[in-house]
Amino acid sequence: MKKNPIILLTSLFFIALIACSSDGDDIADDQIATDDDLAVTELHAAFAEFNTEATEIYLSDGGTTVTIETTGLPNHETVYWGEESDLYREEPDVRLTPSIISSNNNATTISIDAVPDLDGATISTQLGTVGIAVSGSSLFNDQEGGGTLDQAAGSLDWTGAHIGPGVYHYHLEPKAFTNDDDNLVGILLDGVFLYGRRDYPSNEYPTDLDESGGHFGPTPHNPDGEYHYHIINEVYSTTGSYIAFAGPYQGY
Repeated sequence: MKKNPIILLTSLFFIALIACSSDGDDIADDQIATDDDLAVTELHAAFAEFNTEATEIYLSDGGTTVTIETTGLPNHETVYWGEESDLYREEPDVRLTPSIISSNNNATTISIDAVPDLDGATISTQLGTVGIAVSGSSLFNDQEGGGTLDQAAGSLDWTGAHIGPGVYHYHLEPKAFTNDDDNLVGILLDGVFLYGRRDYPSNEYPTDLDESGGHFGPTPHNPDGEYHYHIINEVYSTTGSYIAFAGPYQGY
């Protein structure tokens, strides 16, 4: 039997319309599900270790990001507090930079992904703040003023930090709160937590770290496991200590 061409074309149009609408709904649903997966309803347990006198940490952008506002003022001794401070520590061998903490603006605010995008691009670190330590002060990479850290190593205090330029910040393993252990160091700009040189719960030095010093495994704050960084157990140059984080980031 001959089919009416107008009826046939009309039927095909409606079938195509339904199919396109269905595909579009599926894509939208998938996107919504993905977006929901990136949002959280409570802060990661590790944030409880951050210095509450210096930091204010809260969920932002509907739970997709975490904002950290910090005064940048550490809760430990250093020569950079200046002699008038109760936290002043005499360090005659430190080649002091001009500023001291009490006369310097150390305040920093960062916003990071609540769930790191480990499928994103691998990005090199830049000069300036690469993360916030549990003390509330900034973490910097292995560079200083566009060159290697060697040129400024003499100005680093007992816990691997100094002022210059800008805020008080750590370049080396911050011995004030992590020294050859699995303690939490802080969080990086890509939303990945940084831990000390030893692994949890083995207390051994990890042997499966990637180029960033990271791997997947349990942490003191997530026994089920997650991707996290460690301070790499390799002495940096003539400092006698270990770079806190050189990068690249894995979570962008």
